[in-house]
Amino acid sequence: MSGSAESLRGAPAVALAQGALAGYGEAWIVGGAVRDALLGRPVVDLDLAVAGAEADAARRIAAAGDGFAFELSSEFGSWRALAGDRSWHVDVTRLRGETIEQDLAQRDFTVNAIAVGLFDPDAATIDPHGGLSDLERRVLRAVSQRSFSDDPLRILRAARLAAELELELESATTGLALDLAERAAEPAGERQLAELRLLITGPDPLRGLELLDRLGATPAVLPELAALRRVEQNLNHHLDVHDHTLEVLANLLEVERDLGRFAGEAAAEVAELLAEPLADELSRGGALRFGAILHDIGKPATRRVNEAGFVSFAGHDREGATLVRAVCARLKTSRALSRHLEQLTLHHLHLGFMVHERPLSRRRLYDYLRLTEPVAADVSLFTVADRLAARGGGPTATEQVIEDHLELVREVLPEALAWHRQGPPRVPIAGDELAAAIGIAPGPELGLLLAELEAAVFAGEVDTAEQAIEFASTRVGSPAPDA
Repeated sequence: MSGSAESLRGAPAVALAQGALAGYGEAWIVGGAVRDALLGRPVVDLDLAVAGAEADAARRIAAAGDGFAFELSSEFGSWRALAGDRSWHVDVTRLRGETIEQDLAQRDFTVNAIAVGLFDPDAATIDPHGGLSDLERRVLRAVSQRSFSDDPLRILRAARLAAELELELESATTGLALDLAERAAEPAGERQLAELRLLITGPDPLRGLELLDRLGATPAVLPELAALRRVEQNLNHHLDVHDHTLEVLANLLEVERDLGRFAGEAAAEVAELLAEPLADELSRGGALRFGAILHDIGKPATRRVNEAGFVSFAGHDREGATLVRAVCARLKTSRALSRHLEQLTLHHLHLGFMVHERPLSRRRLYDYLRLTEPVAADVSLFTVADRLAARGGGPTATEQVIEDHLELVREVLPEALAWHRQGPPRVPIAGDELAAAIGIAPGPELGLLLAELEAAVFAGEVDTAEQAIEFASTRVGSPAPDA
C-alpha cells in the first residue's frame, strides 16, 4: 500500500482537498482513485466520501482550486468540484451510512470499495470486501447481491471497467448482471451516455462491447446495435452487419494507430483534428468511434433482395441518420453531438461512390466538401475503416478498388482539413455590390449566383472582383444548375 499512498500524495487534488477540508470533519478517498493508485496508474481526479455536507465540502475544494462546484446527483448526494483550469475534479459524496464501512458496503465492485483516510493516506487501507485480493487476482466482483438492483447502470460499468482495467468478470457477478440486464436502460440517458463514452473511448472498446453483450445489456442499452445481428449483406461483404460494424471499429483503431499510412502527409493535422474537443466530453476522435458503431443502423429497415438474390440497402444512410437522432435523444446527448453523428451516418457512402471518378476535378471536390461540411475530414477518414471492413467477393471489394479508395482519401484529406481550418472559399465581392454591378435585385437569383461563384473560386476560375462580375454577368437569367 505504500506505493499507492505515494501515488495518492502526488495527486494535486489530494493536497488541495486536505487543505480545503482541514478541520471540516472525517473524509476518505474512495473508489477509482484508490484502485488506480493500487494498480500503479496515474491519479488525477478524486472521489471523496465525507461525513459532513457534501455541497459545502465541494464548494470549499472548488474555492481553493479557483474553480467552481455543482451538483452531480441529488439522488446519490454527490457534488463535483472542478479546477479553474479543468485539470482535475473531485467528486464529493455524502457518506452512505453511519460509518465508512457501511458506505463501502453499498458500492458497486470490490475494487472500488477500498478507502483510505484523506488526511492520512499512509494509514491502513479500509478493505472490508476483499478488493485488494481481487485486484491481485485481476477479478471484477460485485460487492453484494444487490449491487446491480441498487443501480442498474453498474451493468454498463462492469463491462467498461473490465475492459479498461483488463479484469475478468467473476462468474457470480456475470450471473447477477444477466438476471437484471433488461434494467440496464433504466438509468437516466445522460448517465448511460457517460458510461458508453468511457467504454468507447477506452483502451479496448471492442472488448467493452463484447462484455456488454456477455452481460446481456446490449439489447437494452443499444438495441439498434443488437438488431444488426444476422442481417446478411451482399457479395461485397464477408460479414453480417453486426460483425461488419465491429470490424469497422477495429479498423478505425488501426487507422488511429497508423495515421501516417492512411492519412499520408496530412497525418499530423489529422491527429490534431481527432484530438479537438467536440461535445459531451468527447473529442472528434471519440465521436468517430461512436459513429462507427452507429453508421449502419439503418440497414435492417432498408434491406431488400431482388429477383436475382442481390441484397441492397438503398437509403440506409438517410434511415440511419434518423435512427441516430433517436439514439441521441434517448441518451440525452447535446444537439452538437447528435448533429455530428447524424452527419457522419448520412455522408459515409459518398466518397466510395466517387472512386471511379478519379482524378477528381476541382468542381467535383468542391461539391463533396460542401455537401459533407462540417464533417468532411472526419467522414473521409472514416471511410477508410468502412472500406477495409468489406472483404467479400463482389466488384467493389477487390484489392484494386480498396487501394484506389485509400488513395482517394489521401488526396481529399488535405483539402477537407483546409476547409475545416478556413471555412468555405470567399467570394471576392459582397453580394450587394455584385447585385448593383450586374443590375439585379437581391433575392434567390443572387443567392444562386453567389453559390456558383464560391464553387468557381474553389476551382480557380475566379480570383478578383472584376472576374466575379464578369462570371456572374454571363449567368444572369440562366436556369438553375439542376433545372
